[in-house]
Amino acid sequence: MQDKIYKIKGKVQHYAWGGYDFIPHLLSIHNAEHKPYAEYWLGAHALHTSEIILDDGSCISLYDFIQANPEFTLSNKVFSVFGELPFLLKVLDVREMLSIQVHPTKANALKGFENEENAGIPINAPHRNYRDKNHKPEVMVALSDEFWLLHGFKSLNAIEATLANTTELSILLPLFKKQGLKALYQFVMEMEQADVNAMLHTLVRKELHKKATGQLTKFDAGWWVAKLFENSDELKNIDRGIFSIYFFNIVCLKKGEGIFQQAGVPHAYLEGQNVELMANSDNVLRAGLTPKHIDVAELLKHTIIEPIIPEVLLGKPITLHSPESEYRCPVSDFALNKIQWQGTKQYETVAATPEIILAVEGGFIIQDNTGKNKVIKQGEACFITPNTEYKINSSGSVQLFKAFVPVL
Repeated sequence: MQDKIYKIKGKVQHYAWGGYDFIPHLLSIHNAEHKPYAEYWLGAHALHTSEIILDDGSCISLYDFIQANPEFTLSNKVFSVFGELPFLLKVLDVREMLSIQVHPTKANALKGFENEENAGIPINAPHRNYRDKNHKPEVMVALSDEFWLLHGFKSLNAIEATLANTTELSILLPLFKKQGLKALYQFVMEMEQADVNAMLHTLVRKELHKKATGQLTKFDAGWWVAKLFENSDELKNIDRGIFSIYFFNIVCLKKGEGIFQQAGVPHAYLEGQNVELMANSDNVLRAGLTPKHIDVAELLKHTIIEPIIPEVLLGKPITLHSPESEYRCPVSDFALNKIQWQGTKQYETVAATPEIILAVEGGFIIQDNTGKNKVIKQGEACFITPNTEYKINSSGSVQLFKAFVPVL
């Protein structure tokens, strides 16, 4: 295997919150069983690795290939620093809102992983928090016309106004004024379930009525609360994650806009499709809005409980008139660029580190410096080994996302 560029096939995750059409359409799959297609993974995560597609149509594990050829596939520098492909590229289709979640720092992930290993918790146990030793900062770019998410805490003034103007939550206002945001959030997250039900039951009913009568927009917390419950026959054991919807920033990204989420920033995806790039990890601490394992105490230990102003990333051309734009992130594990144009064009560049390129719109022909070609259709992807000069040729409308390691 002396090729420098390989076609790869990712792994689909059929989580219940996923949509039914977007990812199957992207991958040219007929979803006859009407299964939810939530995520499409491209990378070398040990539990869900992509596969290299050889010229004869057979496949081998990208994870195994990298393990067997680390310096060729990663470069000496990337291998010495990370010991693996340090990023994971995904496509998400969010039909139902995801869990309120936080990702740990690298040091805390290592500590948590070792503690759970020493406790004898199986790596795939449902109640396991740390499935690997890595942190999980992530950047995402909207593929849909709108992508909605929760991202960090609102300003103190906005939270105070929410408490004051929401009758069912106004009982929390004295606590917030006297002891602050951290005490408020810890109180509602640790509240007994019976008290959660008592506080939120009437509020949920009210928001359901408001949404049904057109009194709410997606910028209102109540719109998302109502969406969560509008198909429920009864209100029992109301999810405490609802408090976060009222306390967090509600962000709407337009197509092509992105956002970076660092360790400790609480967030939740609400609706839409995106491409997402993260450190090679599956460590998620959850606090609500999910049937998966919830560990409030562990989440609170790692959450940045302070207001933040969401910073929307617009994508900046790497050079004047370049078809390649970058979404800058303050991490060394990964970088995400978009390559986009209309019409017939050839684009030449060099992969200094390992790259994965995914075609989300249109297709292209990629040629390495030996003259060997690979045809990549919409929904397909390729893995490029380090120090490879390559050319991309395409006509029509093309939109590609490139994941790579910043030059260390």
